[in-house]
Amino acid sequence: MTDHTTDHTTDRVRSRRWIHLSAAVLALTYGLAAPQGTAHAENTADAENTARAGDTVKAGDTARPDDTVQASLDTLVRSDGFPAALASVRGRDGRVRDYTAGVADLRTRAKVPVDGYVRIGSNTKTFTAVVVLQLAGEGRVKLDEPIETYLPGLIRGRGNDGRRITVRRLLQHTSGLPDYTAFLVKDPLSHRNTYMQPRELLDLALKEKAHFTPGAKWEYSNTNYLVAGLLIERVTRRPLAEQIDQRIVKRLGLRHTYLPDAGDRRVRAPHPKGYHRDDRDEPFTDVTAWDPSQAWSAGGMISTPRDVNRFFRAVLGGELLEPDQLREMRTTVRADGLGNGARYGLGLVSTPLSCGGLAWGHGGDIFGFHTSNAVTEDGRAAAVAVTLLPGSLQALGHVDKAVDAALCS
Repeated sequence: MTDHTTDHTTDRVRSRRWIHLSAAVLALTYGLAAPQGTAHAENTADAENTARAGDTVKAGDTARPDDTVQASLDTLVRSDGFPAALASVRGRDGRVRDYTAGVADLRTRAKVPVDGYVRIGSNTKTFTAVVVLQLAGEGRVKLDEPIETYLPGLIRGRGNDGRRITVRRLLQHTSGLPDYTAFLVKDPLSHRNTYMQPRELLDLALKEKAHFTPGAKWEYSNTNYLVAGLLIERVTRRPLAEQIDQRIVKRLGLRHTYLPDAGDRRVRAPHPKGYHRDDRDEPFTDVTAWDPSQAWSAGGMISTPRDVNRFFRAVLGGELLEPDQLREMRTTVRADGLGNGARYGLGLVSTPLSCGGLAWGHGGDIFGFHTSNAVTEDGRAAAVAVTLLPGSLQALGHVDKAVDAALCS
């Protein structure tokens, strides 16, 4: 779900927090107080969509005094300083419950929208991986073929060599490719309105030496999924956003999930605002509007907690991939940087639960938003989103614990 390692180099910290699962943290202390939220039964027009997914819905549910999920979200706002927290949980009983806490807008104190739109960061990687695996199932891509076969001459220089990096190594973060985000984080807010082409981002990464021989180890790099996006477009001869929309979003009826078009910096309504600050003495900056081209196939998508749960349940349930491809996706390697016992498959993370068993998901960060989410084999699902990147390991852990509590309670 999230990365709990500590990195004392500021640029690496910021790089890995951006579009990545939260890695190390900046020494921030938040003191924002906001009102507690409430739990909501699914009683909107989206009930029809969720019902098609096999969920039982019931109007009128409210948070009980001992509701651990609501208590977790209230703690995220009251104690950890997140302006807003919102969640969607599918319990053991099959019911879907939505939760909110805090405020959507620090200036107006507007209520947090139930199941509002948020930027989902690196959860995008799972969408990208699914499309690549679908192409593998169609015989158009081979996982153990070098990326050179599909994108000849693209990856060269300073030890980076596409002839030695397979498609599988891209999807599993074992390629050794440097992370391009390291070059964008020294003054991140200056880039918020800058449109960048994928090749431009790749060129940034290739300025740095390869971090290791392909296949030698695991190391998270957004560049891997940038190349995977280019692979999809080369093989299909169609835009990535279209492929994700046709192959996944429309197929599952995800009416609130999309990869923004070029130049679209907005988040669709209703949504809470996303905020950012690097130092506890700085004011909060509204970063809701952000050019997602810098994240693209690695972290550019927008969705809602409910849609995120629906997507990951569909992945784990075999609705999007044939058995052979799903088996490949769930074949994991150790990912020590993602927490105790975490393992990384092909765009999918497995994490032990406190109540036993494994949860599968990904999670993601982008300035203004952090999401932690997971699903289980028996259909439980939880997604928690907050509107500020975690500013401490404690705050980060509390978000993860909210997901664990939702799945285990």
